[in-house]
Amino acid sequence: MSKKQYDESSIRVLKGLEPVRQRPGMYTRTENPLHIVQEVIDNAADEALAGHARTILVTQHLDGSVSVADDGRGIPVGPHPEEKIPVVEIVYTRLHAGGKFDKSSGGAYAFSGGLHGVGVSVTNALSTRLEVNVWRDGGQWAIAFEGGERVSPLKKVGGSDGATGTRVQVWPDAKYFDDKNIPLAELARSLKARAVLLPCVTTSLVIEKTGQRQDWRYDGGLESYLMESIEQADLVVPIWAQEGYVGSGDDTFAEGEGGQWVVAFTAEGNVVRESFVNLIPTSAGGTHEAGLREGVFQAVKAFIEQHSLLPKGVKLLPEDAFSRVNFVLSAKVLDPQFQGQTKEKLTSRDALRLIASQVRGPLELWLNRDVESGKKIADLVIRAAQSRQRSAQRVEKKKSSGVAVLPGKLTDCESTDIARNEIFLVEGDSAGGSAKMGRDKESQAILPLRGKVLNTWEAERDRLFANAEVHDIAVALGIDPHGANDTVDWSSLRYGKVCILSDADVDGAHIQVLLLTLFFKHFPQLIDRGHVYVAQPPLFRVDVEARAKKPARKLYALDEGELTHILDKLKQEGLKENAWSISRFKGLGEMSAEQLWETTLNPDTRRLMPISLGAFTVVQTSERFNLLMGRGEASSRRQWLEERGHEVEVDV
Repeated sequence: MSKKQYDESSIRVLKGLEPVRQRPGMYTRTENPLHIVQEVIDNAADEALAGHARTILVTQHLDGSVSVADDGRGIPVGPHPEEKIPVVEIVYTRLHAGGKFDKSSGGAYAFSGGLHGVGVSVTNALSTRLEVNVWRDGGQWAIAFEGGERVSPLKKVGGSDGATGTRVQVWPDAKYFDDKNIPLAELARSLKARAVLLPCVTTSLVIEKTGQRQDWRYDGGLESYLMESIEQADLVVPIWAQEGYVGSGDDTFAEGEGGQWVVAFTAEGNVVRESFVNLIPTSAGGTHEAGLREGVFQAVKAFIEQHSLLPKGVKLLPEDAFSRVNFVLSAKVLDPQFQGQTKEKLTSRDALRLIASQVRGPLELWLNRDVESGKKIADLVIRAAQSRQRSAQRVEKKKSSGVAVLPGKLTDCESTDIARNEIFLVEGDSAGGSAKMGRDKESQAILPLRGKVLNTWEAERDRLFANAEVHDIAVALGIDPHGANDTVDWSSLRYGKVCILSDADVDGAHIQVLLLTLFFKHFPQLIDRGHVYVAQPPLFRVDVEARAKKPARKLYALDEGELTHILDKLKQEGLKENAWSISRFKGLGEMSAEQLWETTLNPDTRRLMPISLGAFTVVQTSERFNLLMGRGEASSRRQWLEERGHEVEVDV
C-alpha cells in the first residue's frame, strides 16, 4: 500500500467561498436548494421589516432559476470605504460581510434574521450563476457571478425612473443538492408567513411553467393567520392576541426587543404552532417558544392559585398548561443566536426571559378581566394534569424482574413518566456531584462514570457485563443489549432521553465516541428510536462587570465562534476590553451546580444534539466505527488521520 506524503504542501488554505463548496452541509441544508433561495428572500424581508419595502416577488423561471425582487432601498453599489471595491460585490463574495453586523443605534438593520453574515454569499457559492440588479441613486446597476466568482463587473445599465429595489436571480448548482427541485409548497408557506408578519406588505409567487400566481397580504395579521388553521368550534375561549416590547432604559434588554403573539386554547384536534425570529421561521422552536410556554404557565398557575381551583394531590407542570395551546409567535431579538446556519432553532438564552416577561403580566390581566374564560382554561389545564398523572401511574418502573439492583452511584429521578425522564451519563465524579445538585430531581437522573468506558466494538455481548461501567449503564436503562432485529421489551426502558455529558475537550470527545460505540453496537434500537443525545456544555464563560444601571452578567459560549460573537456584542454596547474577563472551563467539574443547570441541564436553554444515522446507511456507519475503533485497523486509522487530520481544529 502506497503512503501519501504528509508535509507542508499537504496543508490547504481554503479561500473566498471555497469552504462552502467543500462542505456545503455546514452552511445550508443540502436536501434541495430551497434554503439558499430563502437566504435571498430573508434579505428582502429584512428590508420590509426595516420599513423600506412593500412588495416581495419570487418567480420560478422556465430554465429552473429563481428570482427574488423587492422595492426596498437597493444594495449599496459604491465602493466600500476599506475594501475599495463595490459593496454589492463584497456582499455576494465574502462569507462574513453584510449590513446586519451594524447593530449600533440607527444601524441599517437593528433587527434582522442574519447573524453569521454568510447568507447570500452561500447562495452565490452553490449556484452555477447569480445575477444582481439594483435600482438606486437614480440608476440601474448590474453584476453577475458564476460558481461564486465575479464574471461581469458592476456597471450602470440604465436609469431607475425614481424606483429603488433589488432583483436577484439564482441558478442553483444541482451537484450540491440531493434533489435539484425546490419544494414549491414549502416555498409558498414561507412567503405566506412573511405576509402575515409584515403588515401592509404583499408577497407573491409566480410559476412561469404553469402561469400560476399567488399573492398574500394579511391586514388582520397573526390572528387571521391562526384562524385559518384551526376550527372556530374547537376554541375553548376567544383568541388572545397581544404584543409587548421593551422600552428605553431597561437594564437587561435592548429597546424594541420583544414580540407579538396570538394564543388559542382548543379542546381537541391537532395543535397548530408556528414561531419566527425577526421574520425567520424557526420550525424547531427554541428559547423564544420556551419563553412563551413559561409565561403562559406562570400566568395560568397564578390564576388557578388565586381562585383556589387546584384539586388536592394535583401538581401542575408547564406542559399541562401548554398541551392544548395553539400559537403564532413573532419575536424580535437583537443579535439572535441560532443552532446552525439553517436557523431552525433559536438558542439565545436571554430570549426565554425576554418573551416570558412580556407574556406573563398581560395574560394574568386578561384572565382576571374575564374570569369565566379564565376558569375554562383552568379546567382544561387541570384535566391535562390529572390525565398525565393517571398515565404515569400506569407505567411502573421495573428493576429487571426484581433480580438486578439499580447501581448505587445512580441518583435517580422521582417521576415515573418515561416520556419526561432523562438520564445523564456524566464524565467523572466531580461533574456528577455538580449535576446531582443542579438537576431537576423530578425528571433528571445522574449516573457518574469513572474513567473511560470499555471499547465495546469487538466485545462479545455475553462479556459486556464484566465491565462495571457498561453493566451499570445497561441496568440503569432497564433494557438488555440487543441487535438491530431483536425483540426488545420497551416497557422496561426507564428513561426517554439518554444524554451523554462529557467535557468539551479531546478526552470528552473520546468518551462520547466510546459511549456511542456501545449504543450503536449493542443498543442500536435505542438510537433508531431517537433516545440517545449528546449534551453540549459551554467552553467559555464571560464575566461582565456591572455598568451604570446594568447589573453584572455571566455569558456562556459553546465555542470560539460564539465567544467572538459575544465579544462583538459587548463592544457594540460601548464596553472596553477591561470591562469583562474570559474563563475557559477545563472540565465540567469546574462548573457550579447553578452554571451546569443554566447551560446544560435546563431543557429550555440547554443544547442537546440528537444522535441518528442521518444520510448514512448502517453499513457506512459500521465501516466508519470499525475504522475508528477496530483493533486491527491501526494502519488504516493512521493513514486516514494523515490524509484528513488537517481538516479538524483540535482543542487540547
